[in-house]
Amino acid sequence: MRILAAQLSSYLCRRRPVNVRSRQYSSSNYERGFPDEREMEEEAERKIGWLFKLIFAGTATIIGYNIFPYLGDNLIQQSVSLLNVKDPLFKRMGASRLARFATDDERRMKIVEMGGATQLVEMLGAANDEATRKEALNAIIAIARSDEAVGALHGAGAISVIKATPQSTEDAEIEKYKAKLLKRFKDMKYDENSS
Repeated sequence: MRILAAQLSSYLCRRRPVNVRSRQYSSSNYERGFPDEREMEEEAERKIGWLFKLIFAGTATIIGYNIFPYLGDNLIQQSVSLLNVKDPLFKRMGASRLARFATDDERRMKIVEMGGATQLVEMLGAANDEATRKEALNAIIAIARSDEAVGALHGAGAISVIKATPQSTEDAEIEKYKAKLLKRFKDMKYDENSS
């Protein structure tokens, strides 16, 4: 076994003779105006390598630019679908994701078009625990920053559901969310009777 290990180590550790060129030799080639072949190959490989890297980066940028907008719509649709699940945890996750996605009017209206506003109002009305109510109200507030979305929320019966939401004894934020939403509807001149 020792003999085999010694042979293996001598085989693996054997050094190949390196083709060492003296500085004098390579500099004399430069003096004559002829660069060394190895240096020319290394320079060509470097330039081609950078070219391939730039092509790859450009291709990745173009693909990402064309694909990522579709991923956003799918994520919004998945979040709206989570509101249909019976488990309150998944409903809270969907509402939380919708609140994060509602960053501008275009996305808010996309959520409304996909049925998110109606689902959130239904979720708020059917919520049995305060955590679910809080997430639903938070998502509705995020969507209600758009004037058109406020109209859709009003059409879904949000005012009566918000008023019917039981008062929270443990979480003061729920009451703040309710007051903020009712004020927003009042500012937009929607009231419960105009449904």
